[in-house]
Amino acid sequence: MSIAITVELPESVAEKLGISQNDLSRTALEAIALEGYRSDCLTGFQVMEMLGLETRLELDAFLKAHRVDLEYSFEDLEREQADLDFLLKK
Repeated sequence: MSIAITVELPESVAEKLGISQNDLSRTALEAIALEGYRSDCLTGFQVMEMLGLETRLELDAFLKAHRVDLEYSFEDLEREQADLDFLLKK
């Protein structure tokens, strides 16, 4: 299920931002996703779902392009190290 929203933006503002009418919806969706991620309201998976990103690498590239750090904890590192150790022992 998805929710449609309508945003009215004066043409002068859109022009000032350099956003074409065709790109406006995507730009607004990306802004919502970025703010949600920055404020810890959205997970990386939720951002990927919102934007149709298929891989964690695409998410990382998107966040990096917008100067947002990927949330990566010490626990994430430990889990990935354990996975790598398991794969190397096979």
